[in-house]
Amino acid sequence: MEGNLFSLIVSILSRPEVWMYTLFGTVGGILVGCIPGLTAAMGVAVLLPFTFHLEPLVGLAMLSGIYVGGTYGGSISAILLRIPGTPAAAFTTLDGYPMATRGEAGRAIGIATTSSFIGGLISIIFLIITSDIIVKFTLKFGPAEYFAIAIWGLCSVATVTGRKLVFGLISVVMGIFLGTIGMDPMTGALRFTFGLVNLQSGIEFVPIMIGLFGISEVLKEVGNTEIFHKIEQKIGKILPSKEDIKSIWRTWIRGAAIGIGVGVLPGNTGAGMSGLIAYNTEKSVSKHPEKFGTGTPEGIAAAETANNASVGGALVPLLTLGIPGDAITALLIGAFMMHNIRPGALLFQQNPGLIYGIFVALILAHFFFLFLGLWASGLFAKVLNIPRHILMALVVMFCTLGAYAISNSLFNIVIMVVFGVVGYLMERIDMPITPMLIGFILGPMAEGNLRVALKMYEGNIFEIITRPYSLVFYLLAAAIIIFPKIRGMRRNK
Repeated sequence: MEGNLFSLIVSILSRPEVWMYTLFGTVGGILVGCIPGLTAAMGVAVLLPFTFHLEPLVGLAMLSGIYVGGTYGGSISAILLRIPGTPAAAFTTLDGYPMATRGEAGRAIGIATTSSFIGGLISIIFLIITSDIIVKFTLKFGPAEYFAIAIWGLCSVATVTGRKLVFGLISVVMGIFLGTIGMDPMTGALRFTFGLVNLQSGIEFVPIMIGLFGISEVLKEVGNTEIFHKIEQKIGKILPSKEDIKSIWRTWIRGAAIGIGVGVLPGNTGAGMSGLIAYNTEKSVSKHPEKFGTGTPEGIAAAETANNASVGGALVPLLTLGIPGDAITALLIGAFMMHNIRPGALLFQQNPGLIYGIFVALILAHFFFLFLGLWASGLFAKVLNIPRHILMALVVMFCTLGAYAISNSLFNIVIMVVFGVVGYLMERIDMPITPMLIGFILGPMAEGNLRVALKMYEGNIFEIITRPYSLVFYLLAAAIIIFPKIRGMRRNK
């Protein structure tokens, strides 16, 4: 088995297209991540359709590079401009920018880059080790258990968004409803098509995704012609010193553990939450907490290690259970769906080459951004001087091309625009859009498994609910809903 695995990895590494597309994705991810207003989720959403004609492994390698590079890239503008390129880099700003204003921008970028690399690499190793264990366990699951997993995932994403519970639930229900449009997969009956022929096969995932994460962001930027502030700091020497490494290696361990722990929870609010928890934890255990916010290396290292470690953590439920943990993993499920592949335990058995190809691409992406961050940060920083309206025009162009190219349909462009407006309006009223996307993915999974389970157990819903593994997931779902309410009631007393 080990010999077969080794030869499989060697065969993947011997393919130049895997290296090339992973590098392309990583560079694109860093560019998208370092520009305020653009996010890694937008980068994946906009470029995902262009992977349709690629081999699944190559396409997913590129998207993995965008995910990794985008999560890291936000630190560049956070340090140089005091504007986090992505929400994940919000807490990098607190110590990164003060360090840069002291003339140590290169040192700050060096610490951020190495911390991101360490945190991300540890999380990928965790992903590889735990995936095999979880898959062996989940191979015992049937339709009843997968229905319970879907319910757990839906409850998680609706309640752990950091917003009002009712808004999260409404967003999830909207997504579930969208997933029912079209032909019933078991009876062939048409549902909620409103007489439109284009809806008979359902709404495609890609135009919804592009609208919610691409066009909605453009609408928020309409009328904003601001040019990013000119970068005054000289980047200088980037490689971190031995003294810096000695002072932050414990921070790396704590940050990686926090990032992985937050990442594996379905419905987590992304790498930003990891950075928040890690930063506050590091401040609480520090002998000099008063230095945090003034340019201390530990502050940068805590935030960057944790937010990049959340990448591997979020991929654990995605690859082993088919449950997206955050917005980007929901988009990655769309990439699997686009190639008629369902992530989960069976994929590890049926197509191990694809799974280990993703693992290889994730590791390559970390080495790529380490090299690019340490030796080419100045080039990425120059992108920050491009006017926003030019960037947004490019985003609209790629969004439109992507939505049309997926099936050569003008109707998809209409869907993209509609959901761009919907996403914009949802953001205006502080309603999260990620639960709607995940509801669209998990809704059909829940429905299909429930109907199969009802046939298997002759309509005995009690037997479906009380199966041991199913019961565990139902209890987890109930706890996710009830515990925050109890905590809120205690705070109000």
